[in-house]
Amino acid sequence: MNRKTFLLQSAVLTAGIAGYPSLLSASKKSDIIFGHNQKRYRLDTQWGQLDFNQYPVKDCHEMVQDKLGRIILLTNETKNNIIIYDKKGKLVTTWGSEYPGAHGLTLFNENGQDCLFIADNNRHQVIKTTIDGRVLLTIGYPKEVGIYQNETEFIPTETCISPNGDIYIADGYGKDYIIQYNAKGEYIRHWGGRGAAPKHLKNAHGICYDDRDKNNPLLIVTSREENAFKRYTLDGQYIDTIALPGAWVCRPVIKGDYLYAAVLQSQHRQGQESGFVTILDKDNKVISNLAGSTPTYQGQVLTDMYQTVKAFKYPHDVCIDDEENVYVAQWNAGHVYPYKLIPVL
Repeated sequence: MNRKTFLLQSAVLTAGIAGYPSLLSASKKSDIIFGHNQKRYRLDTQWGQLDFNQYPVKDCHEMVQDKLGRIILLTNETKNNIIIYDKKGKLVTTWGSEYPGAHGLTLFNENGQDCLFIADNNRHQVIKTTIDGRVLLTIGYPKEVGIYQNETEFIPTETCISPNGDIYIADGYGKDYIIQYNAKGEYIRHWGGRGAAPKHLKNAHGICYDDRDKNNPLLIVTSREENAFKRYTLDGQYIDTIALPGAWVCRPVIKGDYLYAAVLQSQHRQGQESGFVTILDKDNKVISNLAGSTPTYQGQVLTDMYQTVKAFKYPHDVCIDDEENVYVAQWNAGHVYPYKLIPVL
């Protein structure tokens, strides 16, 4: 370890102990090893840079990888709602001008073909498209549920799709219900909603299908204002809560045995660009925080987590590719393109 790297890592440690983030330039960020235990990374802030005049972004909300290995970014910039990169950060193509509230992006392989589900806040809809943007299905506000007066109360933030094609929509900026449809877009049931019981949700910002236990697949749902994920059966029965104190987590992302999530901000530094990335193991224990505090448990209780290095502003989503690289999309971060985190072995 050279002196420069030693001093930088010492600064990070000091910041972690004091509870205040280090202020790092872009050049210094690449010198730091982010994370803990076996999940450690170097940061590349230049990976997704494009000509902003030609390919602008507003909020970079979510990212997925398709079957061709390409990285797909969703932004609410209507000059190009979808930007498709190769893994080296080279532009492949763009499309989309009709999604002003583009927020949630889910990829599903249907009979060998990739399709996308876009949750649009402004349109109050979820739109299923082909990988190149042709609309296949549109789901509007659920009149049949009887809990929505009009479409403006339905503000979907995310979807997940089960292997049989069932569509689960998280109404994370609306009434916080999870609404289940079949593959044709026909209503099945709903659950969650706001309330004081453990089964309820507060800012159901994200949802994913978790099949790490092949004999017992389930749903993991974000309850962001509670700094938690909540687990449910596929028919909406509450199982338990994964407490993540201090972390305003966005959607859960499963890759292999691990659960990854962007943390929009630290609880005690709200509105201060205090985000980081967290990683949980197959037992749903936090094992690494990228640009965040060392995960510490007192017995079974996780202590408060927080940003320690100012590498990110407001991380909104992560995508983990087939080589275990982590891509970070950010909200309200000065129109920055996605960053890439490269594993350190």
